[in-house]
Amino acid sequence: MNSFGNLKLITGTANPQLAKAIARNLDCELTPAIAQPFSDGEIRVEIGANVRGDDVFVIQSTCRPVNNSLMEICLMLDALKRASARRITAVVPYYGYARQDRKVVPRVPISAKMVADFLSVAGADRLLTIDLHAGQIQGFFDKPVDNLFASKVLLDYLRKMKNDLVLVSPDAGGTERARAFAKLLNAGLAIVDKRRDKPNQATAMHIIGQVEGKTAVIVDDMIDTAGTLVAAANALFEKGVQSVYGCATHPVLSGPAIERINNSKLNKVLVTDTIPLTPEAELCPKVEVISVAELFAEAIRNINQETSISGLFSKI
Repeated sequence: MNSFGNLKLITGTANPQLAKAIARNLDCELTPAIAQPFSDGEIRVEIGANVRGDDVFVIQSTCRPVNNSLMEICLMLDALKRASARRITAVVPYYGYARQDRKVVPRVPISAKMVADFLSVAGADRLLTIDLHAGQIQGFFDKPVDNLFASKVLLDYLRKMKNDLVLVSPDAGGTERARAFAKLLNAGLAIVDKRRDKPNQATAMHIIGQVEGKTAVIVDDMIDTAGTLVAAANALFEKGVQSVYGCATHPVLSGPAIERINNSKLNKVLVTDTIPLTPEAELCPKVEVISVAELFAEAIRNINQETSISGLFSKI
């Protein structure tokens, strides 16, 4: 099968562990690259091998430190463009600023669109990501965007749970995601009526759906400060569930997240490795990580070989 060009993988400093795992799944080595700060905080980037005419994939989540990670990938894309790479794909497992995808009050930016512009202008010919916070962000690009679903790996774990499951959306906006999980697991569905008073603060009001006596799995695309997750768990226990699990793709886990999870009644929180865990999160016995490296490796292989990756968009 013919490939688009010589496959090259390059990683930034945001999530090298995931990049190494993807490379292992592809049975290839990471192309050497330098990304380090100067004493004044500017970032130095240098690609350590010839990439002329190659099909290059730059793996970099725009996670903490968000602005450094974003600037780093943009500099790498520009370096590759100027080095005459044949095609450059930005592999961004976690797309930062995705929650700022529209104007909700006057005189604010649409930051998710700005990130798309940065990546495009810097040199990305396409974007490969997973579980965008808002699917319409794909429309911010005038280039191909492949948005994978982590449900392919998360569902394998959930299917091992033998208890009577009910999938729970922590808010109305996540109902479609929870419904898809519930359908594939042949489980019940419930929704938490949530009222957000301030950014990063949420209050769960009441539960829509039958949850008493069941094992609840709260499904979301990310866990940031864990306020929504813990509030939803408390509301579910008040309605008589036996146990509560959290399930999300992106473990942002900022601020008081780990403290809240440790002090909560949550049995376990299942996440993927799109974002590396903080040292505090690594020590949390309730947090379990499932890798999406194999999923990304398969997508990269198919893109390079110019074959379909539509099967990877399936939620089963």
